[in-house]
Amino acid sequence: MQDRLGDNVRLHHIADAINEIENYIQDVDFDHFVKNSMMFNASLRQLEIIGEASNRLSEMILNDNSSIPWARIIGLRNLVIHEYFGIDDFTIWDVIKINLPDLKIKILDLLEEID
Repeated sequence: MQDRLGDNVRLHHIADAINEIENYIQDVDFDHFVKNSMMFNASLRQLEIIGEASNRLSEMILNDNSSIPWARIIGLRNLVIHEYFGIDDFTIWDVIKINLPDLKIKILDLLEEID
C-alpha cells in the first residue's frame, strides 16, 4: 500500500531509522543495550518505523526487490507493536547487529537507483 509520501521518502525513512539505531548502539555491547531501557526502547521505535515504512512501499518496489525480506521486516514491526511484552532481547539485538547492516546496504543501493 503506497501513500502520499511515495517510495523515495519511505526508503529514506528506513535509511534514517537504521542510522538512528547505529548511533544509539555505537560502542555498546548486548548487556548495556538491554539494561539501558531508553536505548532499547528507542531502538524498538526505529524498528517500528522501518516496518511501517516498508509496509507502505509500492508493490513494484516490494516485488522488484525480493532479496529484501519485506514480510519479516513488517512482521517484526507488528510483533514490536502488538506483542511488546513478548519481545526477546536477543532477537532484537541480532536483528540490529546482523540484519540491519545488510538491509542498510540494500536500501542505500535502491535509493541510488531511484534518485
